[in-house]
Amino acid sequence: MRAAHGYAQRLLTELPDLPAYNHDKSAVPELRELILGHKSRPIGQLIDRFDRSVVRPGLLPSHQGHLGYIPGGGIYASSLADYLAAVTNEYAGVRFVGPGSVEMEDLVLEWMARVVGYPESADGNLASGGSIASLTAIVAAREAAGLRARDFERAVVYATPHIHQCVHKAIRVAGMGETVKRDVAVDDGFRLSPDSLSELVAADRARGLRPWLVLGSAGTADTGAIDPLDRIADIAEREDLWFHVDAAYGGFFALLPELRPALAGMERSDSVVLDPHKGMFLPYGTGAVLVRNRDALQDAHAYYASYLQDTVESEGGGRSPAAVSPELTKHFRALRVWLPLLLHGEAPFRACLREKLELAKYFQREIESLGFEVGPNLDLTVVTFRWIPESGSANAFNQALVEETHRDGRVFMSSTTVGGTFMLRMAALAFRTHLDTIDLALDVLREAVGRLQA
Repeated sequence: MRAAHGYAQRLLTELPDLPAYNHDKSAVPELRELILGHKSRPIGQLIDRFDRSVVRPGLLPSHQGHLGYIPGGGIYASSLADYLAAVTNEYAGVRFVGPGSVEMEDLVLEWMARVVGYPESADGNLASGGSIASLTAIVAAREAAGLRARDFERAVVYATPHIHQCVHKAIRVAGMGETVKRDVAVDDGFRLSPDSLSELVAADRARGLRPWLVLGSAGTADTGAIDPLDRIADIAEREDLWFHVDAAYGGFFALLPELRPALAGMERSDSVVLDPHKGMFLPYGTGAVLVRNRDALQDAHAYYASYLQDTVESEGGGRSPAAVSPELTKHFRALRVWLPLLLHGEAPFRACLREKLELAKYFQREIESLGFEVGPNLDLTVVTFRWIPESGSANAFNQALVEETHRDGRVFMSSTTVGGTFMLRMAALAFRTHLDTIDLALDVLREAVGRLQA
């Protein structure tokens, strides 16, 4: 215990001076030098190997310079919660054997439902992340519509090309790969066009197809765009579509009063996915799904097993997490959400989210002043940008530019392709990211362009 705690303290102390990305991965194969189960080894040697072969190579997700993809968190209070969850080995799947852990999950989900604006009739589940949370919602949507295998080839799904891939993967894993997929047009800000959606639905009904599911984003991974959720909800209600919102990235920005108008309509969805390991800065493996109609969620996932009959008969009607998700065995995730919220309150989370919004605005303004072309106006904290070289392919130059920043390593940014255009991305969401990090990122980019043009 002392060795592990000492290592954690040293790492956190050293973190500001470490690279965000270490291009050298030569130490990774050294993990295979220690044969599992062969003999016992001192804890210090194992921690050293863990640090050298796991923590140091590649991306350091807890680093303030993690500006790629959609950064995760890892606040310290959650590590204490995970330690307590592991030591006690609390089981959070069935209320009868884990009444306290299940009640804690209920409290966390009720708080999230209030953030989203869902009614008390909603239900949900804490999952490993957006992928399993999306699968849970898609199965509920399938069962609520009464769709069977013979119907899948006529059922239609509507989404923009920027919806997160995990939702399409969930549809496939749910056995619905044969459904018809429609790409809804987007506006100049890469947000879903309600007019395009209406036209597609009408055309599909005329073809004798069955419009079933519309997917909206509260913050796309590509550009951070928030779809016009209220107008999508209008269409979904009129056309009897299940309306699912991927709010894994942007959902917790609803904690900010100034962002609630942009997120209006999320509360009218049938299901929504949130990732506390994004907007609440918690460790990876913390996702959530909420479904407005609790019966739709429970009817889709509840199963009975004779060896669990005593748990069912003893619960007095209270539902268990195992009855509303694919998981029977599950990690006690609620503690890593509950402890920080009660320890710190909501205020620091709001302040951190607000800071990231301001940092993104600052970065977009400053990167444009350096001569970069920037993408659409910001909805959240993702900035897309690229350098236009005097000659040659802009896509090739910017591909080389992002690779040059990775070799530098002081900060880590990623890229995307939007409409055939290769763009760099800066995503401000790591809780340790502050103004000095953004200024460093600007320096890294300016220097990298200079080297490539030399």
